[in-house]
Amino acid sequence: MTISENISLQPYNSFGIDIDAQYFMELNRLDDVVALREWRVNHDLPYLLLGGGSNCLFTQTFEGLIVRVNLQGKALVSEDDTTYYVKASAGENWHQFVRWTIEQGWGGLENLSLIPGTVGAAPVQNIGAYGVELVDRLHSVDVIDLDRGEASTLDKAACQFSYRESYFKSVSQGRLLITAVTFALPKKPRWKIAYAGVQQALEGKELTARNISDTIIALRQSKLPDPTIMGNAGSFFKNPIISNNEWQNLVAKYSNLPNYPQADGSVKTSAAWLIDQCGWKGHRQGNVGVYKDHALVLVNHGGASGQAVKTLAEDIIRSVKDKFSLVLEAEPRVF
Repeated sequence: MTISENISLQPYNSFGIDIDAQYFMELNRLDDVVALREWRVNHDLPYLLLGGGSNCLFTQTFEGLIVRVNLQGKALVSEDDTTYYVKASAGENWHQFVRWTIEQGWGGLENLSLIPGTVGAAPVQNIGAYGVELVDRLHSVDVIDLDRGEASTLDKAACQFSYRESYFKSVSQGRLLITAVTFALPKKPRWKIAYAGVQQALEGKELTARNISDTIIALRQSKLPDPTIMGNAGSFFKNPIISNNEWQNLVAKYSNLPNYPQADGSVKTSAAWLIDQCGWKGHRQGNVGVYKDHALVLVNHGGASGQAVKTLAEDIIRSVKDKFSLVLEAEPRVF
């Protein structure tokens, strides 16, 4: 294992921000954890476990160690009458893993097609799209406690999942290295297609995991820019979840405000709609902007700094707060 110095992170973040890390290493084997723990003992510096770099925004030189988790491998580990249990190592590309499961004839992850990032990063954010969240298909997560050097497996309850949140993000940030994730994929299909645009696009087609995945891919490509062409981190803001009283007050003023009732009586509304109503869609500030086809996506038009992206995000947050009295939260971590 090699630890390099002063490495550009531009290839390792989907925004394409050209910023340096003081130290950088790739974790390719579980044995590398020993060296990582030794480095932590000998250096009083921060470190960051990095997957695909699709959920972070670097605004300044990272004065510490970036650990790019690159553990590889995937397999069917067991099955029973109702479920396939499929394990993937943390460094596996998420979308490629989803398509691989479909090729094996295992449905369940098709709605999560084309989400950027890695398998190991997926539980941190509890990724979700088109009516499905990771928690719906997760069985367990293998981790190593970097403080103690102990390996363990966490079940779904221990991961403390909620909307775009998890134990890994809110409590144990950085302490637990996710090494692999096991998914519980149903043998009997439970298709989730009652989502705007999905059902209509599937009309006349056989309901299969591949057809649903292909439809999701087409929908995402029609709305979202390819980060390899235009730097972005996907949806930059979380959809606000508000109380029913707040919802009633807002809908009295804005009758077409989108609403998605939650099990606890709260209401989720659309951050994209709020941002669009404030006139941000397609807006450009120098080399950064809001994507012309989706108000949730902030983009790097080329050569943008992380600080410029952060400033634009702050301007949008302030604008939405002024108009709707709602405070948007960023999905990516900002460094």
